[in-house]
Amino acid sequence: MQEFEKFVGQLSDFVWGPPLLILLLGTHIFLTFRLRFIQRYLGKAVKLSVQRSHEGQGDVSQFGALTTALAATIGTGNIVGVATAIAAGGPGAVLWMWLTGVFGIATKYSEAVLSVKYRIKTERGRMAGGPMYVLERGMKQKWLGVIFAILTTISAFGIGNMVQANSISSMVNETFHIAPWITGVLMAVLTAFVILGGIKSIAKVCEFLVPFMAIFYVGGCIILLIMNASGIPATIQLIVQSAFTGHAMIGGFAGATMKEAIRYGVARGLFSNESGLGSAPIVAAAAQTKNPVRQALVSSTATFWDTVVVCAMTGLVLVNSGEWTKGLKGAALTRTAFSDFHIVGPTILTLGLLTFVFSTILGWSYYGEKAAEYLLGTKVIRPYRWLWVIAVLVGSVLSLSTVWSLADVTNGLMAIPNLISLIALNGVVVAETRRYLWSNNLNEAAPLATELADA
Repeated sequence: MQEFEKFVGQLSDFVWGPPLLILLLGTHIFLTFRLRFIQRYLGKAVKLSVQRSHEGQGDVSQFGALTTALAATIGTGNIVGVATAIAAGGPGAVLWMWLTGVFGIATKYSEAVLSVKYRIKTERGRMAGGPMYVLERGMKQKWLGVIFAILTTISAFGIGNMVQANSISSMVNETFHIAPWITGVLMAVLTAFVILGGIKSIAKVCEFLVPFMAIFYVGGCIILLIMNASGIPATIQLIVQSAFTGHAMIGGFAGATMKEAIRYGVARGLFSNESGLGSAPIVAAAAQTKNPVRQALVSSTATFWDTVVVCAMTGLVLVNSGEWTKGLKGAALTRTAFSDFHIVGPTILTLGLLTFVFSTILGWSYYGEKAAEYLLGTKVIRPYRWLWVIAVLVGSVLSLSTVWSLADVTNGLMAIPNLISLIALNGVVVAETRRYLWSNNLNEAAPLATELADA
């Protein structure tokens, strides 16, 4: 078993190695230039995202689709993942993580354009879309769609379910000394209460939970920074300088080169915001929207909030604390840095992690469900939801190091067929953008979803 765990760990390191990181970041940069810096429309995108529009074909509002995507995206990577990047790449990793988010906006936008354009209406009258439908209907390569759906189903149960459940139960046990099985039962009941109602129920909860958890966490980080405001200018200077020069050994910190700052900053940024992985556009396809570009603009803001805002705030707090110089890593660094602020810090961290992780379980349940539906049809939906609830309970009480590594592998592999579709169909993305955005026709209605699917 130890040998198998070692093999899976090495496989995970290989999958998330330089080739995939270069492919992901390269796609971000390529689409940014291809779309004439779509990031310049961020203000318009944010304005659209807060409108609970119910115009057009779809199952949930644009805002509901966005918050569901954010629920799945904002998770432990925004807190512990940032600490991992700083511990391995130094303070400069924060800037590279931030830049990855900025360029990733173009990829998130492109994914959503294609997913809404090639979505279909199922026999149950619900919308279904995502990279699997793009690969099948846009590229005429169903076999790639099947591969993507299989990888998504596996990833969902690992990285989106059992690993998250284990994180919550472990943290609650350490903080409040509550047995993992008790946390597991409670979490399974709450999960069942939400997901058995389908995407409308999930979106309704996420519309409330995501803004609350994001405002609470970011607001808390701002309070922590204000409490140590004198160190902020030096912190920002250190992050920028280290990004281009690396950082020498100091205290317990082993030192990091510019190469390591880039590697770990980009890797954790990509892993955190999921731009290019193909998960978020699955829920974008369920949005009520007049045309693909409106929802794509809304979806692109998820990367902005996730990495450019939430990850950046975490990075500032961790670097500003100075605890990274003591050789601490991952969760230990995060816990120590936030504990420096006595009652306020630990409260922000605990509630932040609890809400981030639970929301991830909700968001990924929909991703996995739609992937399973693509493979096996609508008959799988009800059994899948109950299986998801059981997996939450199992994940709460089992050690899951192998599951984490295996899910890491499938999560990374999801990106490959998705990126193939983005590159192959970039002309379609540009054409849709020209028709609706560059021609100021954002209010124009697109053809029905079924017509789009057959186009």
